[in-house]
Amino acid sequence: MEYRRLGGSGLKVGVFSYGSWVTYGRQVDVDKAVACMGAARDAGVNFFDNAETYEGGRAEEVMGEALRKLGWRRASYVVSTKIFFGMNEGPNEWHTLNRKKLREGIDGALKRFGLDYIDLVFCHRPDPETPIEETVRSMHMMVESGKALYWGTSEWSAAEIMEAVAVADRHHLHRPQMEQPQYNLFVRRRVEKEFTRLYRSIGLGLTTFSPLASGVLSGKYAVGIPKGSRLDLPGYEWLKASAGKPERIEAARRLQDVARELSCTSAQLALAWCASNPDVSTVITGASSPEQVKENMQALDVLPKLTPEIRRRMEELALPASDLRD
Repeated sequence: MEYRRLGGSGLKVGVFSYGSWVTYGRQVDVDKAVACMGAARDAGVNFFDNAETYEGGRAEEVMGEALRKLGWRRASYVVSTKIFFGMNEGPNEWHTLNRKKLREGIDGALKRFGLDYIDLVFCHRPDPETPIEETVRSMHMMVESGKALYWGTSEWSAAEIMEAVAVADRHHLHRPQMEQPQYNLFVRRRVEKEFTRLYRSIGLGLTTFSPLASGVLSGKYAVGIPKGSRLDLPGYEWLKASAGKPERIEAARRLQDVARELSCTSAQLALAWCASNPDVSTVITGASSPEQVKENMQALDVLPKLTPEIRRRMEELALPASDLRD
């Protein structure tokens, strides 16, 4: 495993990490989580991603129980949570980053995980209704209290991140350290264009998600949507509508030729492409079986094969379905 610093911080995370979105608490129970997390750990993974809203908190409970069964040293792994969406629809419990929600959000996550602290806490979306100073001060207090070590954002714009940094600097508060954006061969604009100055100016780290574009870049949807796959799950119809666009399916078919030439799977190729961006601290992978975890981690062997020429070819093949096509 290659380890990279999380932006300008001193924390190191594996270039590939393992996340729980969609799978934990739904397709993955505690025993499966133990097997999957163990396989990830064997490959060198040290960062495990989560969020309060994943399966209504059940994903955190499953991961927490798995960590207790695995018995790893607490200092040897990094875990995250994300706060914003909430699990109840009260006015201060749902879609907010106010001080009350953030305080109760971190306390709830610690209880579900069964941990003394969370390494990384993300503001899961921006909240235009809460003053940014209130959010920044609340996240600063979370870090100062020892309940979190670093805080960051997820799916925030560059302007929103810089506003938070300006508030933090003005009042000598902890800055946001990392952002968790979607990043894959189809969704590139924010990571490669909008955030460009932030990597150097504020040391922004990236923990990117959806490297396979919800599975499309694995090639498994080339002949339809398999039963039980992510795009077939009840409640994820919105994901099917965005991820399963015909131009994306066709681009994934074209990329299979490159995978064959490099003697790897389409999924490994797509994962390696994401990791080949030096501004990416870690690529969050997902899997519901240890075999799938092991297959994903073989992308480490593909990474050195991605010459600038191969990268350009991949990007050209994907361009008709990319947000950079305009």
